[in-house]
Amino acid sequence: MAMKDEDNNSAVAATNNQTGMKKGGDVGDNGACIDRQPDTVVHRAGLNPTAGRGSRSGPGAHAATGIRVLKRNMKRNGSRSCVTRKTRFGSRERDWLKGDTQRGCVCLYGGTVELQPPASGPQASSTPQTDLQLVLCSSNTTVEELCAQRDGKGLYVQLHGDLVRRLDPSERPLLMVYEYLTAMGYADPVRVQQEAANSDLSCLIRFYSERPVNADQQERTLLKGVFSVRKGKTQLHKWAERQVILCGTCLIVASVKDSLTGKMHILPLVGGKVEEVKRRQHCLMFSSAGSQAQTYFVNFDTLADYQRWHRQASKVVSQTVSLVDLSCYSLEAVPEYLFYSQDITHLNLRHNFMSLQGPGGLLNLPRFSQLKSLNLSHNRLGVFPECVCEILSLTELNLSCNSLHTVPAQIGNLQSLQTLSLDGNHLSSLPEELGGLCQLNSLGLSFNNFSHIPAVLERLSAVDKLAMAGNRVESLELSTLAAMSHLKNIDLRLNGLRWVKSENLEAVNQVTQLDLRDNCLDSLDLSTVCNLETLCCQRNQLGTLTLSGFTLRMLNASSNGLTTVNIYPVPNLLTHMDLSQNLLEYLPDWVCDCRKIEMLDVTHNLLSELPSRLLNSLSLRKLLAGNNRLQRVPDLLDHVPLEALDLQHNKLTELPESLFYKALNLKYLNMSANALESIPPSSQSEESLSTLQELYLTGNNLNENCGAVLVGHQNLRVLHIAYNQLLSFPASKLSKLELMEELNLSGNKLKTIPSTVSSCKKLHTLIAHSNNITVFPEILNLPEIKLVDLSCNELTEIQLPDSLPATLQELDLTGNSSLMLEHKTLNLFSHITTLKLDQKSTTTGDSQTVSTPWNHGYSEMSGQRNKLCVSVLAVDQFGDGVEACYGIFDGDRNEEVPRLLQCTMGDVLCEELQHSSVDTVYMCNTFLTSHRKLGMAGQKLGASALLCYIHHEPSDPGGLFSLTVANVGTCQAVLCRDGRPVPLSKVYSLENCTEEMDRVKLSKAIITEDNKVSGVTCCSRLLGCSYLSPWVLPKPYVRTEPLCAQDEFLILGNRALFERVSYQEAVCTVQAVRDPRAAAKKLCSLAQSYGCKDNIGAVVVSLHIGEDNCTCEPPVSTTEPRGPHPTPLPVSVTLGPSDPATLSSSSGIVSEFNSETSASEVGSEAGSTASDEHPSSGTAPRPERRCSLHPATTLCGIMVPGSAGTGTHPGLFQRQPSCATFSSNQSDNGLDSDDEAPLEGVISNGSKLEVEVDIHCCAFQLRSGAPESPKDQDLEKRGSDFSSGKMRRQNSVVVSATNGCLLAVCGREIADLKKSPSTSSLFGKKLSNGSVVAPEDSHNLIEVALEAPKKKSGYFTAPAQQDPEDQLIVPPCLEQEVREQLRGQSPIVSSLTGLSTTSSLKDPVWDHPHPPAFPPNLVPAPGPTPVLQQEVYDTAF
Repeated sequence: MAMKDEDNNSAVAATNNQTGMKKGGDVGDNGACIDRQPDTVVHRAGLNPTAGRGSRSGPGAHAATGIRVLKRNMKRNGSRSCVTRKTRFGSRERDWLKGDTQRGCVCLYGGTVELQPPASGPQASSTPQTDLQLVLCSSNTTVEELCAQRDGKGLYVQLHGDLVRRLDPSERPLLMVYEYLTAMGYADPVRVQQEAANSDLSCLIRFYSERPVNADQQERTLLKGVFSVRKGKTQLHKWAERQVILCGTCLIVASVKDSLTGKMHILPLVGGKVEEVKRRQHCLMFSSAGSQAQTYFVNFDTLADYQRWHRQASKVVSQTVSLVDLSCYSLEAVPEYLFYSQDITHLNLRHNFMSLQGPGGLLNLPRFSQLKSLNLSHNRLGVFPECVCEILSLTELNLSCNSLHTVPAQIGNLQSLQTLSLDGNHLSSLPEELGGLCQLNSLGLSFNNFSHIPAVLERLSAVDKLAMAGNRVESLELSTLAAMSHLKNIDLRLNGLRWVKSENLEAVNQVTQLDLRDNCLDSLDLSTVCNLETLCCQRNQLGTLTLSGFTLRMLNASSNGLTTVNIYPVPNLLTHMDLSQNLLEYLPDWVCDCRKIEMLDVTHNLLSELPSRLLNSLSLRKLLAGNNRLQRVPDLLDHVPLEALDLQHNKLTELPESLFYKALNLKYLNMSANALESIPPSSQSEESLSTLQELYLTGNNLNENCGAVLVGHQNLRVLHIAYNQLLSFPASKLSKLELMEELNLSGNKLKTIPSTVSSCKKLHTLIAHSNNITVFPEILNLPEIKLVDLSCNELTEIQLPDSLPATLQELDLTGNSSLMLEHKTLNLFSHITTLKLDQKSTTTGDSQTVSTPWNHGYSEMSGQRNKLCVSVLAVDQFGDGVEACYGIFDGDRNEEVPRLLQCTMGDVLCEELQHSSVDTVYMCNTFLTSHRKLGMAGQKLGASALLCYIHHEPSDPGGLFSLTVANVGTCQAVLCRDGRPVPLSKVYSLENCTEEMDRVKLSKAIITEDNKVSGVTCCSRLLGCSYLSPWVLPKPYVRTEPLCAQDEFLILGNRALFERVSYQEAVCTVQAVRDPRAAAKKLCSLAQSYGCKDNIGAVVVSLHIGEDNCTCEPPVSTTEPRGPHPTPLPVSVTLGPSDPATLSSSSGIVSEFNSETSASEVGSEAGSTASDEHPSSGTAPRPERRCSLHPATTLCGIMVPGSAGTGTHPGLFQRQPSCATFSSNQSDNGLDSDDEAPLEGVISNGSKLEVEVDIHCCAFQLRSGAPESPKDQDLEKRGSDFSSGKMRRQNSVVVSATNGCLLAVCGREIADLKKSPSTSSLFGKKLSNGSVVAPEDSHNLIEVALEAPKKKSGYFTAPAQQDPEDQLIVPPCLEQEVREQLRGQSPIVSSLTGLSTTSSLKDPVWDHPHPPAFPPNLVPAPGPTPVLQQEVYDTAF
C-alpha cells in the first residue's frame, strides 16, 4: 500500500501504485475543522500513476461542523470494497478519535454501488465503482450538517442489505450506528467506537451519499424511451418516433416526440396481448382487451430493450386483476406515470417509505378512482394517513406495522371496507366511528397495546373473528363475549391472560374456536361455551381443564400441568386430542367412549396402563403413549384400524401376541427404550398380511432370534434394532427383506453382516457402528446405497468391487484401529463426498508427547434431510496453555452459516482473548464479531450456536480449570457432575423463554401461529438473520462453571438431539459407553430411533480433571497474553503415537493435518510439506517437566480435534468435496523411491496427488516453546543467500498466514495452488462471499469454506482474479534488509527449513497495531539443507 499525506493530517488509503494529494486542515479538540479531499486516481500495476488535486470550495468549507471527510476512489473487486482498518487513518485522526468515544467514522458509499454482488468475481473487477468517503464526526453530527459539508442533497441508510431509506435532516448517522451496536450487545463505548469503523459492518448498516441505483427495480417500476411507434393494424398510420412509457397496467404513448405536453394515449394491458412481430426486427405488438381493443406497434433499437419490455409487458397482460405490486422498492412516492393507469384496483406498497407530500405521495392516492385494495404495511408512517379515508371505493386496507397510536374518526367514511389490518402497531383504543362500517368482516388487532376487548366490536356485526394475539388482555369475562354474538373465532394467545371466568353462568353459544396458547392460566372452565369445536391452550400452567363436549372436535392442551380433564357430555365428535407433557396418571373414562377419536397423544405423562377399550377402539388410527410408565399393553380383541403406535420409553417386556395380525393397517411401530426380549409373530400362518413399514426396536434386550420373526414384515422399509443383544443376523432372513431402505444395527455384538444384504436392492442407509464387525459387508454393489457407517468396529481390510456406485455420499470407517487401506482403495473412494478415516501415526522414537485432561468425540447425522446443516468445532489444544474449545452450530435449513461459524469462531475467540479476560466480555464479543463476519450470508440466513471454552482462570493460572459456555438459539450443553446432569446453556426459543417472548412482543414483531418471528424462526437469538433485528439478536447467554474432579464429561447437542433425548438419559448413555466417539454416535442413533427426522449433532468431551498437586517446573514467564500470536518453537517436536497430528520424517512426505470438525465440513484444505532436511545435530533444549494437568505446549495443535492422550481415538481423515489438489512430480503413485509404504493422508490418482488437510482452526493451534538454537539462526541466514542472483525455488516452502490460518505447501506447487478455486483465496484477497462490502482478512478462510456447496451464483461465487497490488514483492537485493527489519518488529520463527513468512494481521485497535505474525516452522526431516527462496505474500488485505 502506498500513502501520501502532504500536511501530515490524515492517511489517504490507496492500492499499490496509487497516490493521492490533498490539502489539509487542523482538527481541533472538538473536531471543528473540516478537510475535503479530492478523488484519488486509481491505476493498475505497471502504469504511470497520476494524481488529482483539488481544493476546498463552497461557502461552508470552513464551517465548524465537526466533520472531516477522507474521500477515496477505491478499486474494487466483487464485494471487496473497503480498506482494512489499519490503513484508514493517519496518526492525527487516530489521536482525535481516541479523545472521545462519541467521535467516530461514518462510511459513505456512492449511489451506483450494486445492492447485490455480481454474478462472478472476474467480471466484477472491471466494473466501475464510485468513490467511498470516510467522514470523521461525532455522535451529535446531524445529516443536515453532513450534507452542508458535502454540498449533498441527503443521506440514505441501508440495513442488512435490504431497503434504502432517506434520512431525516435531524437524524444523526454515527449515533444510529452506536445505538445499533449497543442493541446488538456491545457494552464498552470504546469497543463500540472501534466496531463502528469496521468495514464488515456495512453488511449490517450502511450509508449512501445518494440513492443507490438498482436497474432491476427501475425496470419493474417504470420503463420509458423514445422508439418508432405505429398505431393500429392497418397501414393507414405511419411509423413515427414517440416517447413510450410502460408503468403500472398501461402502455402510455405521447402524441409529440420527446414531449409530454401533448395528448397521452393510454392502452390498458391487463387481459390484453403482447406479441412478437416477426417481419420486423425487435418489434412488439401491444393490444388491449375487449371488443374495442386498440393496438400499438413499437420498434425497439436494441435486443436488450426488446427483451426488457417484452418481459415486463408479459407479466402485466397475464394478470386477471389490475394489480400493481410495488412492494420492497424503497419508494418514497409512486411514479407519476402510474396515475395514468386509472384501471388499477389493487395497489401493493408494502415495505416502502411512503411520504404524504409530493406528486406521488399518499395525498394523491385518491386519484385512483377504482382502487379496492391498498397495502401500506411496513412503511414507518407513524400516524394514520387520513387521506386514504377519501378513497371511498376501498374494500381492503392494510396498515400493519406502522407505529400507529390512534385511528382517526374519518375511518367511518370507508363504508365499503371489508378487511382492515392494524396489526403490529401501538393502538390501545378504537374510535366509535369504526362501528359504522357495517360491511367490515375482518379486523386485525394483533400485537397492539389493548388491555381489553374494544367495546366497538359489539357493533361490528359482520366481524366473526377476534384477532387480538400479542396484546395485554390479562382477564377475559365470558359475558363480554356473549354480548358479541357475531364472534365465532377468538384468538387471544400471547396476552399474559391470567384468568377466564363467567360470573353469571350465561351460555356463550356463538364461539366455536378459541386460542389461548402461551398465557398464564392455572385453571380453565369453559363449560358455558357449549358450542366450542376447537380449543388450543398449550403452554399455560393449567392444573385442571373443564369443557363442554357437545360439539368438541379438537383439543390441544399439551405442555401444562394437567392432572385431570373433565369433559361433559362425552365428546362424540372429538377426532384429535393432544394431552402430551402433562401430569396425567390415568386416562379419563370418557376417552374410551369417544366414537370418532382418530389421534391421541399422551406422551410424557405418568400413565401406568392403557385402557383395553382404548386400544380396541374402532376409530383410533394413531396412538402416541411414549415416555410413560406402562408395563403392559392390553390384548387386541378384534381387528383394529390402528396405523401408528408409539410406546417408546416405557417398561414393557412383551407385546400382545395378536398385535400384528389384529392390527393389519399398522405401518409405524416404535418400541424403543423398553425391555423387550422378543417380538410377536407377524401372522398365525406362513402367509403374512403385515403392512408394517417402519419398525424401531432400539434399546431393548432382543437377540438374534427376532430375525426369524421380522421376515414376515416383507413391506418393511426402515428397521432400527440398535443397542440390543444381537450376536448375528440370520442370512436367510435378511435376504427376504427386499424393500428395506434404512437399516440400523449399531451397538450390538455382530461380527459380520450377512452377504445376503446384497438382496436389499433399495437399501440406501446402513448404520452398524459400535459392533465387532471384522469383514466389510458386501454393500457397495447396491445401486442406491448413499450412507455407510461402520465406525467403531474391528475391520482389518476392505474388499471392493471394480467400481463404486455413484450414489455413495458418505462412508465412515473411523474407530477401526486395525484397518489398513491401500492406495488403490483410497483412489476408488475418491468420488465420495464425505470419507472419514483414522489417521495413523507414522513417527516413532523419542518424542515429547502432549497430553490434555480431556478428549472428545462427535457425531453428525443428516436424518431424512437432503443436506447436513449442523457443524461441529472441536479443539482439544487451544491457545497458549492447556485449554480447549468446542462448539456446535445448527443452521436449521441452511448449511452455509454453520460452516462459516465452524471455520472462524475459534479464531475470533482467540482474538478476543487478547483484549479481555472477563468471561462475559470476551464470549459476548466473540459472538457479536462472528455475527458481523458472516457478511451478506448472515443477512438472510442464521444459525444457533454454542461455544464452550475450557481454561484456567486468569487470576489463578496454576489452579483448576473453568468452563465458560455461551450460546444463542437452541443448541445446548450439559455437564455430568457426580452422575447428574447440569444444564449450562439457555434455550432461546419463544416457547421456552418467557422474557424473550416479552422482549420480542415489546419490539412489535409479528409472531405467527407456529410461534415464529415473522414466520421465519422460533429463536429469539441467533447468529445471522440480521434482517430480523431488533427482534432476533446475536447476544449470547454466558455462564462460567468451575470444573472439579467430580465432573465426568460434557455433552453438546443441537435442538433435535435434546428434543428426543432427555438430559438424564444422555448422561446415562455416555456413562455406559465411556468412549467419547462411540458415545456421541449412540446419542445420535438413539435420537433417530426415537423418531427424529432432522439433522442431529452431538459432541461428547470426556473430562479427567484431577485434584492432584501440580508438579510442573516453574515457567520462565507468565506475562504472555493468550492468543494465536506465535513465539519461538522447539527445535524438534515429535508427537506420540496416540496423538493424531504427526509430522512425518520420511523424504517428501506430506503430513496430514485435520481438524476433526464435521461431516458438513466444507473442504477448507491445504497441504503441509515437510522438507527433506534431517534434524539438527546441535544441542536441543531440554523439555520442561510437566504434570498431567499442565503438559508442555508444542506445535501439535494444527491437528485440532482428534485429541491427544490415552484413550483418545485418532484424528479423522475427512474427504470433502472441495479439496486442494497438488500436482506431484515426485512419482505417479504418491510415493517417493525411498518409501516402502503408502503415505498417510495422501490419495494418489495418476499424476495428481491429493492431500486432505483441514486448515480452518489453525490460528489458535500455534504453540510456544524454547527459543531457536544458534544453528537455526545460521540456517535462516543461509536460506537468504542467493548466489549469482539466481533464486532456487524447487525445494522452497511457502507459508502464508491468513488471519492465522496456516497454509504450507511445496514452493513448486504455488502456481497450481493459485489456479485452484479452493486455495487461490489464501494468496490474496480476491474471493467473493457475496457480501456488499469487503470483509476483513479473516474472511479469506470463509471464502474457501464456501467452495463446497459449489454454487455458481447467489451469495457464493467463484473467486476473482488476483490483482497485482495484492502481493508484497521483495526484490532479491532488498530481501536481507527486509528480513532484518521484520525481525526487529516481531520475533520471527525460524527452523531448520530456513522458513519464515510475513503476513499482516488485522489491527483490532487503532492505537495498538499488532506486529506481523509468522506461522510456526514445520518440523524438519533428516537431510542436507538446501538453499531456499523465500516468497512473501500479503494476504491480510
